[in-house]
Amino acid sequence: MTLCVDAHFHLWKYSAAEYGWIDDHMQTLQRDFLPADLHEGMARGGVRAAVAVQARQTVEETRSLLRLAVEHAFIAGVVGWAPMTDADFPGLLEELILYPRLKGLRHVLQDEPDEAYMLRRDFQHGLAALKGTGLVYDLLISAHQLPLAAQLVDHHPSQVFVLDHAAKPKIRLGEISPWREQLRELARRPNVCCKLSGMVTEADWQRWTVDDLRPYVEIAIDCFGPERLIAGSDWPVCTLASSYVQWWKTLCELLAGLSLSEQERVLGGNAVSVYHLEQPGA
Repeated sequence: MTLCVDAHFHLWKYSAAEYGWIDDHMQTLQRDFLPADLHEGMARGGVRAAVAVQARQTVEETRSLLRLAVEHAFIAGVVGWAPMTDADFPGLLEELILYPRLKGLRHVLQDEPDEAYMLRRDFQHGLAALKGTGLVYDLLISAHQLPLAAQLVDHHPSQVFVLDHAAKPKIRLGEISPWREQLRELARRPNVCCKLSGMVTEADWQRWTVDDLRPYVEIAIDCFGPERLIAGSDWPVCTLASSYVQWWKTLCELLAGLSLSEQERVLGGNAVSVYHLEQPGA
């Protein structure tokens, strides 16, 4: 049986003040999403383990996700947030890595007013502190930031990076270039992996088809190969355009051209190895 791992989902207790990015176009997300809600969908979709990813830029949320990972065995890992630009970040990092299910960190780089925020000296100094911890760094960027991400990765050749949502190509517009060329350039760095996640919400929420997504998935496969692709749902955000089960059926259809062993790597094996997940689904 294939070990399916959802390497990208979120949890929250909703409040308008804390989740301002959930605007009125996303009213269905303006409620609580808790572990039991996801676990039900996982059971129907054949997903056995999952990685929780930060949705708020607070240490409080990171600690909360880590506590939930202790309480719910299916949460095999957490990609949290911490203030990497702060002078006292190394001390906080020493505390956080005591939690065995902390597997990575990320920052909402796509929303920074300074698009080159990731190249700031203080940010890079914080990123360098991850060396030797085994933590992954998730890159949450928009497509036009791919060249900046390549520069960032070049400064940290020993750090493992995971590109979230394939850098959000403009699927709704059918735009391929320059995303394709810039993704290929980033993929030349062997320490970068890519998540096949968050794609349905980059398409037309109401009218997308599998064929709308197909060229983007095929390009990602061509750029990174099955050995560096990781499956994720981006639940509950994905529910704006797709049910949880529908997304996994769609992804399996899009991966059908790969060998069985390659599909198994993308659907779960790569997440286990990249995020160092222990006994997923136990």
